[in-house]
Amino acid sequence: MSLDVYLTKKDVQGQRSAGPRIYIREHGEQKEISRQEWDLRFPKREPVTLLGQERSSHVYHANITHNLGRMADHAGLYSYVWQPETSGIVYAYELIEHLTTGLAQLEADPEGFRQFNPSNGWGSYELLVTFIKSYLTACRENPDAEVSVSR
Repeated sequence: MSLDVYLTKKDVQGQRSAGPRIYIREHGEQKEISRQEWDLRFPKREPVTLLGQERSSHVYHANITHNLGRMADHAGLYSYVWQPETSGIVYAYELIEHLTTGLAQLEADPEGFRQFNPSNGWGSYELLVTFIKSYLTACRENPDAEVSVSR
């Protein structure tokens, strides 16, 4: 199971994705890879692809495993990232302070947070830090975007 976070702007028309898209799950995160990377990793196998014909008003989307929820909770991030609606978060600018504070806590005690690394290998301290940094950057770049999640 995973968490998807979105930043959406209603005034953005969205863009069509060119060509088929290939997604993989790796270490607790969903990510898009190129056909060339697929062929290097999985020779002689055909991927399942998604046609990128849909239009979206999302200016940011990221995905992370629920296995990192406990670590996020200890950094004070869980309610803001996993359940922003319960914290009254509607817009990206409202997340910036919380993400900044939580990221500072994560970076101040890497070993303390690594104890919450999932034993099954799906997710890690490094993955959560990267996810939060990326989300924070997107919030700063799109402060008026609406926040939504899919759990």
